[in-house]
Amino acid sequence: MVYKKISHFLSGFPAARLTLCLLCGNHSDGNGICPPCAAELPWLQRACRHCALPLSAPAEVSGICARCLQQAPSFNTARAAWLYAFPIGQLVQRFKYRGDLAAGHSLAQLAAGPLRPTDKAPDLLAPIPLHWRRYWQRGFNQSQLIAAELGRQWHLPVHARLLRRVVAREAQLRLKRSQRLRNPEHSFAVCSPVEGRHIGLVDDVITTGATLEAAARALIAAGAAWVSAYALARTP
Repeated sequence: MVYKKISHFLSGFPAARLTLCLLCGNHSDGNGICPPCAAELPWLQRACRHCALPLSAPAEVSGICARCLQQAPSFNTARAAWLYAFPIGQLVQRFKYRGDLAAGHSLAQLAAGPLRPTDKAPDLLAPIPLHWRRYWQRGFNQSQLIAAELGRQWHLPVHARLLRRVVAREAQLRLKRSQRLRNPEHSFAVCSPVEGRHIGLVDDVITTGATLEAAARALIAAGAAWVSAYALARTP
């Protein structure tokens, strides 16, 4: 069942699912969300180049948020396509928790354009892994499916097993911010050589950045030269 779901995602969806907008039911031009609805999505226009936190104050001319000015994350850059707000939050939850692969496919297709690297492209993309227990409960890894679509559009290889989650942590959704920051510590192992390489980490949502931080630390400790992060959405 797992492999059937993944192969179905990668090979495309029935035309009827792709040509109708998931939000309004009108014609979608083939990507699942019609142009008028896509234009109304909460696109992330201005964000910290280190952690993708939305920037609003005119004084933040450096393009770096106050938190990163005090202590930059271990990953070098982060980008997200949208704010985690209506209807993106609802679509992500449909994809992640209800197995709505059409919603995930549409979001990944739309996000690939604005997230495309403009200067220093990664050598490969690596999805944030699930612990094996959660993987078998859910039946798929949403970050792996997003990475597959980004890799297809960007013509980059995807190494789905570069990272392994070695400790099952409590679901981030149920934790407070302070708990989320501690939760992923020492959670990842690097399973292939990365020395001197630029790794593009892929996740669905950046909340505190703690998961990406833990993954980036593991990669840097293994010799990675640069770590970029890409996500569908960023919480404010």
